[in-house]
Amino acid sequence: MSATMSGSGSAPCRFAHYFIICGIDNETGLEPDALAGENFDQSPLKRTFKSKVLAHYPKNIECNPFDQDAVNMLCMPKGLSFRTQRDSRAPQFHSFLITREDGSRTYGFVHTFYEEVTSPQICSAMQTLHQMHQAEHNASAHNCPSAPSSSSSSSSSSMDSLASSLDEVESPSSAQGGRRNCGCSGEGYDSLRDTLYVSKAMCLITPMPFMHACKRFLSQLHRAVTSNQPPPLPLESYIYNILYEVPLPPPGRSLKFHGVYEPILCQRPGVGELPLADFPLGEAFRLLGVENLVQLFTCVLLEMQILLYSQDYQRLMVVAEGITTLLFPFQWQHVYVPILPASLLHFLDAPVPYLMGLQSKEGTDRSKLELPQEANLCFVDIDNHYIELPEDFPQFPNKPEFIQELTEVLLSFGLSPDGGNTSPVPSIIKQTSTLETELKSASLSELVDDKRNGNLGGEALDVLELLQGNPTLERLQALAKRTGVKVARLEALAAGQKAVGEEGVGGRSPEEEQELRNAKLNVQLREVFAARFATMFADYESFVIQNSPDLESWLTNREQMHNFDKASFLSDQPEPYLPFLSHFIETQMFATFIDNKIISQWEEKEPLLRVFDGRIEKARLYNVRAPSLRSSIYQKCTFLKESAQAIEQRLRKIDHTAIHPHLLNMKIGQGKYQQGFFPKLQADVLASGPTSNKWSNRTCSTQRKVDRHRQPNEHLVLDNDLKEKYMQEARNLGKNLRQPKLSDLSPAVIAQTNWKFVEGLLKECKMKTKRMLVEKMGREAVEMGHGEANITGLEENTLIASLCDLLERIWSHGLQVKQGKSALWSHLLHYQAREEKNELQSESSVSNSQDKRKPESSVGLPALRVSLIQDMRHIQNMGEIKTDVGRARAWIRLSLEKKLLSQHLKQLLSNQTLTKKLYKRYAFLRCEEEKEQFLFHLLSLNTVDYFCFTSVFTTIMIPYRAVIIPIKKLSNAMTTSNPWLCVSGELGDSGILQITKNVLEMTFDCQNIGRLTTVQLGHDNSGLLAKWLVDCVMVRNEITGHTYKFPCGRWLGKGVDDGSLERVLIGELVVPFNDEDGGRTPPLQRSPSQIRRISITSLTGRGNKPTTVQIQESIGEAVNNIIKHFHKPEKERGSLTVLLCGEGGLVWALEQFFHHGFRTARLFQKNVFVWDFFERAVALMVNADHIEDIQETPEPLSLTCESFCRYVNAINNMPRNIGKDGKFQLLVCLGARDRLLPQWLPLLAECPVITRMYEENALLRDKLTVSSVVAVLQTVNDFPITLETSLTKCFEL
Repeated sequence: MSATMSGSGSAPCRFAHYFIICGIDNETGLEPDALAGENFDQSPLKRTFKSKVLAHYPKNIECNPFDQDAVNMLCMPKGLSFRTQRDSRAPQFHSFLITREDGSRTYGFVHTFYEEVTSPQICSAMQTLHQMHQAEHNASAHNCPSAPSSSSSSSSSSMDSLASSLDEVESPSSAQGGRRNCGCSGEGYDSLRDTLYVSKAMCLITPMPFMHACKRFLSQLHRAVTSNQPPPLPLESYIYNILYEVPLPPPGRSLKFHGVYEPILCQRPGVGELPLADFPLGEAFRLLGVENLVQLFTCVLLEMQILLYSQDYQRLMVVAEGITTLLFPFQWQHVYVPILPASLLHFLDAPVPYLMGLQSKEGTDRSKLELPQEANLCFVDIDNHYIELPEDFPQFPNKPEFIQELTEVLLSFGLSPDGGNTSPVPSIIKQTSTLETELKSASLSELVDDKRNGNLGGEALDVLELLQGNPTLERLQALAKRTGVKVARLEALAAGQKAVGEEGVGGRSPEEEQELRNAKLNVQLREVFAARFATMFADYESFVIQNSPDLESWLTNREQMHNFDKASFLSDQPEPYLPFLSHFIETQMFATFIDNKIISQWEEKEPLLRVFDGRIEKARLYNVRAPSLRSSIYQKCTFLKESAQAIEQRLRKIDHTAIHPHLLNMKIGQGKYQQGFFPKLQADVLASGPTSNKWSNRTCSTQRKVDRHRQPNEHLVLDNDLKEKYMQEARNLGKNLRQPKLSDLSPAVIAQTNWKFVEGLLKECKMKTKRMLVEKMGREAVEMGHGEANITGLEENTLIASLCDLLERIWSHGLQVKQGKSALWSHLLHYQAREEKNELQSESSVSNSQDKRKPESSVGLPALRVSLIQDMRHIQNMGEIKTDVGRARAWIRLSLEKKLLSQHLKQLLSNQTLTKKLYKRYAFLRCEEEKEQFLFHLLSLNTVDYFCFTSVFTTIMIPYRAVIIPIKKLSNAMTTSNPWLCVSGELGDSGILQITKNVLEMTFDCQNIGRLTTVQLGHDNSGLLAKWLVDCVMVRNEITGHTYKFPCGRWLGKGVDDGSLERVLIGELVVPFNDEDGGRTPPLQRSPSQIRRISITSLTGRGNKPTTVQIQESIGEAVNNIIKHFHKPEKERGSLTVLLCGEGGLVWALEQFFHHGFRTARLFQKNVFVWDFFERAVALMVNADHIEDIQETPEPLSLTCESFCRYVNAINNMPRNIGKDGKFQLLVCLGARDRLLPQWLPLLAECPVITRMYEENALLRDKLTVSSVVAVLQTVNDFPITLETSLTKCFEL
């Protein structure tokens, strides 16, 4: 946003924008603060009363308009608090920030202290309230209730119960305190006996977070108020000075300005350094410990909902600001309210990612905290060093090594990695020699007040700087030491430098010393985090897709475009990083980062991006060797020292000193000093600054630069309104509401906010389903111009996880009462309870006809009931899933796989009485039109096939149903032999299952075998009726409803067909027809749906024989399909067995080739098979005479002969009885796997047996055709073919 300045032209360049006083308004008196969750059972002294902004200077600044309500609410989030002389009245400091709608921030720093109440009206009002309170308690038979009961009833909302649980326990520091709370003891308030004190707050609003400087300025101001002596100048002089005469330090410079008693230093990082962050990170690590902080950091990166919880406002700010600072170069893009005032508790209902801080009351138990949604919540109890993480979230890459490096930094500063201090200050600091001290005091007294704006002089410092980081001198010194020569001057300087490095400026106050240590620790910790991202995203630029000619067209088409090649990026990363990175690159903060990168082609680079790109460039220059791609070896941060030195040098060498506070043109007699009371300031002198000073003349470009630094989330200063509009839209993609408005809490505004949430959720649902469809449709979609293809299975999993998260957020929006951590599962349980109750009542009278899905095939399996309740029961029976959140996710995956998600949710929401009972009027699920659109978007997911349940829950037991369908016209429906079955899938097989004689249907339970690929069917050939003609086998997964058909159309039995007692059948997924819930694409695994031949050899003459051209084409097509299979992403490949053995597969094509011109005349009524030709060829090759012929042939051919004979004999020696066609199929598969097919084919074509068994015109006897088929088959040799065990079982070479 470009700031246009009015009267106070220099506002963006000023250190502070506003000075504010908040407290009690004596005119309006005591007003209970209803919004803060009032509890009238409490003693009046413990209740909250409304505070007011009593004064603020200046009135307004155009670039940062004053928001009175927000400032009042954040200066005193609990409202006014009262104390008597018996209570502790220590002043408190806290910070806050206000994020405006455009994402820019201003910071507030608040010093709260207690001031005696002088107004008799307020004292008597408090006395009256106390008497009323006591009378109430006496009326209730003087019984002390142990604690007021919670106001949360079944009808009250979860937010009400949250407010009451926060108020329930109010700091009973002792038993007496507890008694005093209920007003039963004599320790209440008596205006004659007690002095009443009330809280008052002084606040500075600044454009940048100079926390330490503001804290010191405000505490000096408070010291001046409470001191016995009046301050050297009126307070107005100091306030005027900081508001109008102290500038922001320019980047890379330091500044000294004056408080009431002591000077205050602050410094600002240079352009190439990490941006300013003044909140003490060491404190955040001390509060949480390294392990917890890294886990919290990961949750923030993955944009989960984060709730910080502490009694202390400043702790909330320190952790929130610390964690967002560590995100560099990324920025938090969602709701960010580090201090959530009590009146805004309804904001925890926001169905979006957020980072909020909630103040706890002393003694409040976490279990009493009823939060609206917890499925994706990271709850951080700062005071108890405790963190509750969401289920199944990926770990940060190299986490153990990362924690180790952070631990080393903390230990070097004397901090414990587990929280708490190990030692206050490293011991080295105390061992400084007198020489060092002299050196320091000499050079530093010169340095501090040199009246040359901090430009150093003095030989000692020149030598010192020469020595600093000079490797030659260091080596020289080490050499001198070894040879025993003493270089006293050099050693003294080195020691002096070390001492300066560790102890800092002589004559500095311990407070300044601590600040320097904090600043050095801050920057070193941040460098470790920044180095991780620089390593992980070192090559991110190579994957940015920049395909727009100009900014205008990019902004216009932003929503349709893919800006980052996620698939290629992920394929370049080390395996262990993938679970985290696949989630992270889907976040809004990553999308915004990439947007900024693309925009930087046309506009000035966003500051964080500029620094980050500089880092990567620098790392490339240093890293001479080839980039360590795909390496997950941990690389430590290399420039910790230099970043700390930069800060130290700035603080040792002050660049600017601000104008000293001075007397103002004030009216005499006003603002008289009265110890302990903050004076009424003279408004006219503070209302506006000087007309000209050197700071207000900074050029506009500098102002804009400062402005940009001040607003880390602003991309650029855009002049064009249209650009600004597009920019905002681009920035808000996938987000819905950035910030709550703190200032206006009218019901209309709250309603509007909820409406924004509803719209945002719908938009997010549309985007997520579209992304899932485009990703799933793979290459077809890419050809139609919809974005990238090769997305890994990992990415699909990420998208489904993010859909589960979205559904949880939708279901937790506007809940009346929260029950359990998953709002969706809780709703399902309510529905289940009602339906089961209704079922019991109407079991006899109502049939479940509407619940039937139409039969999936005309023969075989009975129809499977479509039932939401039944799917729930399947999930409830899975012992592997322990939590409600896990059950809800499993149910979503199952419904998605069954293509019933939209239908099930529609059914769930059709019970409107239940929905009304569970949800408030504004909830997403009660907005009819949006709900319909939402279900429609989910319905679109039915157009693609997901196996997201089958592929994730691989260890569960699944019931399967199998049916064997014989061809009754041509064979006995009965058989006397004992049949058996073995079902195989991508994850394993069922083992051999014996089937009861003549019972053609069976159910069996076994561990999930994944998508089904083959069925082995056989029998033991016993009894008189042992021959069996089987049409097909149908197998269904009874949980997911997936049905597979395994066509056979062959005999099983000795002396019939090819004499096989066992066949391997190839599966195809059956597509249910006439489905109500939307069309389906043919599944990935289905083999081509030609009518299965009964057998080419056994029933010759049926149908037309294929021509030579068709045969050659079918071989080419089969090979082509295998090559395509290997070029697809792994998760899109489907089954290779189908491509080898299924209809139109390689075995089928080669079978046609070998049958062309084959003499099939029956000899003595016996069929002749291709396998017979192979056996005769082997017999001939083994024959001694023929071997002599072969010896004349080249050696490779003799090796080919040998391999062919070995394979054929090994197949014949197998204990399995798979028949001659089964043997042919196995030989072709093994030949393809072991790259031998192209060698065997010419060998067979040259074999003398061919003249007896093939016609003259057979393809096998045509040399040209054979060599072209060999060339086609050789292309398969480039790919690693693996065969299923069901094909190769018992085969041994």
